[in-house]
Amino acid sequence: MSNRHLTYLVGAMLAVASTAPATAHAQATKPAEDPHAKAIADVVLANHILADQGVVDGFGHVSIRDPADPNKFLMARSMAPELVTPADVVEHDLDGNGNAGPNVKLYLERFIHAEIYRARPDVMSIVHCHSPSLIPFAATGVALKPLYHMSSFLGPGVPVFEIHKAANASTDMLVRTPELGKALAKSLGTHPAVLMRGHGAVIVGKDVQQAVFRSVYTQLNAQLQGQAMALGAKITYLDAEEAKKSEETNNGNIPRAWELWVRKVKQQK
Repeated sequence: MSNRHLTYLVGAMLAVASTAPATAHAQATKPAEDPHAKAIADVVLANHILADQGVVDGFGHVSIRDPADPNKFLMARSMAPELVTPADVVEHDLDGNGNAGPNVKLYLERFIHAEIYRARPDVMSIVHCHSPSLIPFAATGVALKPLYHMSSFLGPGVPVFEIHKAANASTDMLVRTPELGKALAKSLGTHPAVLMRGHGAVIVGKDVQQAVFRSVYTQLNAQLQGQAMALGAKITYLDAEEAKKSEETNNGNIPRAWELWVRKVKQQK
């Protein structure tokens, strides 16, 4: 090796050595992401994704349990999901009270979220939708079952909430009181989803990504099941073991779908 090459090599090594500590220091001192701010951002993203995927339209809502306080949750003020911004996200307690001003209108059905969070400590995110493809199943009593691997989480069954029975009277079909919220949470039980006769559905998850994933594929399963039933032939659903194994695989791939959905809604802005 020539002296010139040796000098160049030594200089390069010294340059790398001198920058490495600075790089390491910069990485070590990088401020950690604020969990509360991230949860607010995720509420916004979830609303936009669900609108983009056709799960919600001008109505419906999604919430995330407050990462700083399990007795609170974050959800937008009453508005169309696709229009939600960070400034619209309101902190709610489990009695359905919001920390917004007196002139800020909250969702009438915030008690769906409040009472499920109260009853299910494992739930960290909730979606409520009025997906048309789900309505016939609750209205007819035909069980919603996993037709393909992407909806395998439906394996344990999807119960139906009957509001007339819960209220012991005719209503406007909205869960607008804590008592009706408690009855809905009881119908949900330990399941990932519950149908609401004449209304829609509620889907829950261990985090917002899972809740959104389940909402998208609950709707798609309903569409496929309706098509399969229209064919008039015997339908072969996933059996319990197939559903269990498929869900284990799908849970590991949820971030891949979330990344795609996030990119899509951000590109639309």
